[in-house]
Amino acid sequence: MSRSLLLCICAVVVAGALIIVTAPNVSAQGKGHGGGGGGGRGASPGGPPSGVGVDRGIGSSSNASMGRADTGRGNASERSNGRSDAGLERARIASENLKTADNDLRKHPNIARDLHVNANDLRAGYQTALQSNPNLTFGHYVAATRLARNLGGRNPRISRAAILAGLANGDSLGRTLQNLGLSKDQAKAEIKHAEMQEKESKRRD
Repeated sequence: MSRSLLLCICAVVVAGALIIVTAPNVSAQGKGHGGGGGGGRGASPGGPPSGVGVDRGIGSSSNASMGRADTGRGNASERSNGRSDAGLERARIASENLKTADNDLRKHPNIARDLHVNANDLRAGYQTALQSNPNLTFGHYVAATRLARNLGGRNPRISRAAILAGLANGDSLGRTLQNLGLSKDQAKAEIKHAEMQEKESKRRD
């Protein structure tokens, strides 16, 4: 066999060996690039899985917003309920006081006659007064009307409206009359006189 033929055979053998050795590496690199390409299409290299970061941000923002909204609604509801409860209680007290007035007017028609008003007008005036002072009793309203009639001619400052304003402010009848110009003794005497008139009016019914 010639030398040239031997050299050709050796070259073929070496080339085949190189092909066999490098083939797995080439295949692995191909697969690696393919995986990288697929990953590139699914998400940015090195970033979180598609949608995770965005969803997490929205969830945090939503939670924070809902927390404020819930708190705001809760506070508004509590404030509203507070006002509503107070309004219902005022209406209940006023309604009970008005029922008491109706009973008194039925049992004692002379209350209105002695004040020179009809029962409907006296009741209507009391109902109006209850809107600003639901705790005003019918007895105090009648007393304010009677005291204004007894004293208004001598002291123009003493009117039913002025007396009712003092009662709505939390003052007693005596303190209200003192604030309107009477001495303590005068106020006490006038209140006692009005009470005696009231008793006499009811006695005659």
